[in-house]
Amino acid sequence: MKKLFLLVSVTGCALISFSQTDSLSTKSVTVKKDWSKVSMGNRANDHLMVQIGYDKWAGKPDSIRTKGFAHSINVYFMLDFPFKTDPRFSVGLGAGVSGSSTYFDKTIVDVAGTGTKLNFRHVADTNYFKKFKLSNVYAEVPLELRFTPDPEHNGKSLKFAIGAKIGTMINAHTKGKTLVSKSGGSINAYIRKENSKRFFNTTRLAGTARIGYGVFSFFGVYQINAFLKDGAGANIHPYTIGFGISGL
Repeated sequence: MKKLFLLVSVTGCALISFSQTDSLSTKSVTVKKDWSKVSMGNRANDHLMVQIGYDKWAGKPDSIRTKGFAHSINVYFMLDFPFKTDPRFSVGLGAGVSGSSTYFDKTIVDVAGTGTKLNFRHVADTNYFKKFKLSNVYAEVPLELRFTPDPEHNGKSLKFAIGAKIGTMINAHTKGKTLVSKSGGSINAYIRKENSKRFFNTTRLAGTARIGYGVFSFFGVYQINAFLKDGAGANIHPYTIGFGISGL
């Protein structure tokens, strides 16, 4: 989470720094550039954005035992709307899908449980699945304020964006694979799946930040509202740091 806050801070500072008036100096003569007259005819207004990230859960208690490479994949179709008075700035609006997978160590996540709380059962002293994960899929609408210091050469420029995205959960499921004994011996190579959104906040609001060059960028995401419903478990806020490709 600290890395995400650092990314947001750097992005904000960059926006302030680069937004100062550009000028061309020749000896003592300064010529102010009129950004409103810059031609944007060669700049594409729509882009496909693909992101791959490493996920963590802020607020996760030690009793929830995760392991491995928790990850997310986001795919959005974005529209870009440059400001007429200064095309270095633009608003990005889009729609798409994001999915995350979190892996657990000798733990069963009872998404189909009948209790009031989501149970993360540590089962090391009995049979358990060698691989067990929780996956959540969202349909999302991202919104960004973007800045490009050289909009005339968009593909060879630094780029910055801060924003937010709102989404609705369309699927939550667990998947356990290969049942083993407490000593690690294989019992049955079958797959168990359970689907339920009952314990999760199905609406997600997250803050976002990106910094990049050309089509490549690093990004951060922090979920503002809680991952689980009130009373369903710990006050968990997932966050992501990753790498993406887009036209921004």
